Amino acid sequence: MSRSEPIVRAAGGIIWRERGALEVVVIHRPRYDDWSFPKGKCEPGESDEDCARREIAEETGLSCTLGAELSPVRYRDRMLRLKQVRYWAMTPTGTLPTWDDEVDVLCWLRIGRAARLLSYERDAGVLDSFCLLAGT
Repeated sequence: MSRSEPIVRAAGGIIWRERGALEVVVIHRPRYDDWSFPKGKCEPGESDEDCARREIAEETGLSCTLGAELSPVRYRDRMLRLKQVRYWAMTPTGTLPTWDDEVDVLCWLRIGRAARLLSYERDAGVLDSFCLLAGT
């Protein structure tokens, strides 16, 4: 990875709630047939924080509040571009009337089940950083 190589900026979050046990949102994207946390690319001039809120709303239909920042990840995307994703712990504050069709399933899962379902090892690292923050 070259220092001069452009980086695709993206942001997202681990949405969580307490319902007898800690639960997090995991989404399925039919286009990639994968299970991950909601995230997406930043628009030109958009802050990472605003991108995280927008992507969460677009992919889940949830409006959320940003909490603590979690561990970021860097990897090569499907087009071999260097991509960096910043994540935040996020709590839902309400639902929105519509969301996009990029996601076909949204699940609230306990931490262990979420960890087993995730398609990418890098997402497991983000979940680990959330667990450290949450004290689980």
